Parts: sequence; structure tokens; C-alpha cells
Amino acid sequence: MARNFVKKEAEEQAQIDLTPMLDVVFIMLIFFIVTASFVKEAGIEVNRPEASTANPKENVNILVAVSANNEIWIDQRRVDERSVRSVIERMHAENPKGAVVVQADAKSTTDVVTAVIDAARAVGIVDVSLATDEQ
Repeated sequence: MARNFVKKEAEEQAQIDLTPMLDVVFIMLIFFIVTASFVKEAGIEVNRPEASTANPKENVNILVAVSANNEIWIDQRRVDERSVRSVIERMHAENPKGAVVVQADAKSTTDVVTAVIDAARAVGIVDVSLATDEQ
């Protein structure tokens, strides 16, 4: 009888406690989620024009897309041309150090693209760029 009791007690002590390992995995998961850089998209896919002087832009927090049929998209939503300034102003208030990048389709008209850039500059953003593809 005593032998069975000792054997069962030894089996219980031999089990590995997984709680610390789960804590470490959970903390690592949180770390990777927080440090991951998420790609912001304007909401539609545009065919950007090519430019030989294209270079990457850092610290972009406002992406504005202008489609081939002159629809304006900001933050995955279609925006009317009259309300572009207020939407950019609200997003700029959330992150004042961010820049604006306009992703205009090659077939969009310059009137709409100019109106978007003008609205961004009217808010007080001087760092406004036009997205292009590298040649």
C-alpha cells in the first residue's frame, strides 16, 4: 500500500506546469501586435503614374486616393469633394506630425487632384506628396 502511495505522489510531482510558458507566449504575442507596422490603405486600388524621381515617404498617416472616375477615398470611405478638407483636418488633429500622400490614378483629372492637395494645404499641412510608381 505504501509503495502505491509513493508511486502516485511521484507521478503528480513529475508533471510540468505550463502556466509560465503560456504567460511568456501571451506577452510575446502582445509585443508583436504592438510593434507591428500596419499598412494603411486609402480604400481603393489606383494605377499610379510612373516617375523616375520617386522616393519612399516616411511618417504618412493620411492617404487620399483619387480613382480613375474621380472618386475621392480617405480611410476606406468615399468622401465628397466638398468635405475633403474637414476629413483631412480631423485626421490631422489626431496626428499633427503626419504627412498627406495623394494616390491619384493616372486617368484622374488634375482638377480633382489639385482640389485634394489644396484642401490639405488649407488645413495647414505643408508636407503633401503625390504617390507614383518607380520607373
